[in-house]
Amino acid sequence: MNGKNIVAGTYIEVNEKSLKAVNPATGLTLDGEFFKANEKLVDDALTAATAAFQSYRNLNKDLKAAFLNAIADEIANLGEELVNRASAESGLPLARLQGELGRTTGQLRLFASLVAEGSWVDAIIDTALPDRQPLPRPDIRRMLIPIGPVVVFGASNFPLAFSVAGGDTASALASGCPVVVKAHPAHYGTSALVGGAIIKAAEKTGMPKGVFSLLYDDGYAVGAGLVQHPLTKAVTFTGSFKGGMALINLAQQREQPIPVFAEMGSINPVIFLPLAIENQAEELAKKYAASITLGAGQFCTNPGLLLAVQSPALENFKTALKEAISTVPSATMLTEGIAHNYGKLSAEVVNEDGVVLLSASTVKNMELQNQSEAKIAQVSAADFIKNPKLREEIFGPYSLLVVARDHAELEQAVEVLEGQLTVTLMAEKQELRDYQALVNKLTDKTGRIILNGVPTGVEVCAAMQHGGPFPATNDSRFTSVGSTAINRFVRPLAYQDWEQELLPDELKDGNPLGIFRTVNQQLTKSHE
Repeated sequence: MNGKNIVAGTYIEVNEKSLKAVNPATGLTLDGEFFKANEKLVDDALTAATAAFQSYRNLNKDLKAAFLNAIADEIANLGEELVNRASAESGLPLARLQGELGRTTGQLRLFASLVAEGSWVDAIIDTALPDRQPLPRPDIRRMLIPIGPVVVFGASNFPLAFSVAGGDTASALASGCPVVVKAHPAHYGTSALVGGAIIKAAEKTGMPKGVFSLLYDDGYAVGAGLVQHPLTKAVTFTGSFKGGMALINLAQQREQPIPVFAEMGSINPVIFLPLAIENQAEELAKKYAASITLGAGQFCTNPGLLLAVQSPALENFKTALKEAISTVPSATMLTEGIAHNYGKLSAEVVNEDGVVLLSASTVKNMELQNQSEAKIAQVSAADFIKNPKLREEIFGPYSLLVVARDHAELEQAVEVLEGQLTVTLMAEKQELRDYQALVNKLTDKTGRIILNGVPTGVEVCAAMQHGGPFPATNDSRFTSVGSTAINRFVRPLAYQDWEQELLPDELKDGNPLGIFRTVNQQLTKSHE
């Protein structure tokens, strides 16, 4: 594998610092030497991306689709080499990463199909009405166009699907925007393999040289430089609230502020209504023990908060949940830092007023490092409402059960929640009608409301919304998963009174994807 930075299709070695990847399960250094980027490479990458944008933005949609499909092919060709390296760098099991590899290539092919079909540009055509009274209407045609170079930050918990060629990169390239990726420091080797696959695909399909670049760093300087560079037009990030807000603040301090699309975490509350608990106590306990501990709890949709009204059935649920959690074996966490933070935060929260530890995993692998310990704690709704610290995300296999005295107190607990990626409601059909006010409150708190499921598992499709009110994300109008993720990297442009031959193909007469409108013919011309 090549550990050099990639700028405009060229592998570049710099003398800043040599970086090494580490296996979090063993603590051992992995093969490969990677070179820290510097300020010059940041500038070179964005200068090349800006130059590439001038041609890539207008590239025929079929050529863009071919490029995205070629990336998927090249990544698929890496097969076991890529999956094995990703597992060594993340501690994630091979089966999980094989599935993630399929999701990564599937996302690329999804956007290839979207680009080839073409209607995503939302072409709208208002033809001229020269005889309209009292004033004629001009010919106005509008479509979405790409905004320019996009900086993508790789995520720790998805070394493939949210990293170098993940959904952010796929959607940005699909929109017509070149991409500069800052590799996550936990995935140097995985990033190098995927970056090489993208370069091969770009060469095979004749893409402009600066359409993709990949830079390495072990700190914050390169990331800050990318966000603050005047040629950067947008930034994507998946990670902590602290990290996301740091990038947002940097972007707002620029002479020309730019959008940052930051997913910053969520506790993904689950509300258990009485009949659901009464009828399915043991089944729900097993289902949620599995969801809480899936992937060592390292999902942005991990159910970190459970809310219910006290009842005998809830006691049965607690008994079954405690037993299920205690038998979950430990798992390797993504990095030493993540394991340390999880241990620290999950220990601290149990010492908060009113919080008791219900259960913790007793099955530990003492031979491996950075092992998780699954934990379930409990607190009264009254104490939960008083203590904002209990509403903070703990990234790992942890969840807090909030027990309310009655339905009114349950609603009060919901009211203090901040924005979430997901909210889940476990309910029997016949009781939903009695809780419509609660449902309305929940829809105000989230980007995705789930009925009788688990939040872990995000389907990649057109209807998916993976983004929610602040602080889950900084702009709840957008998603980072699914085909509408492309909307983050475009803006509308209207053409007025242009000749047919000078218009983009999408806006010409006869384009079957154009939306022709002849409404409002009697409106007068605006004088704004």
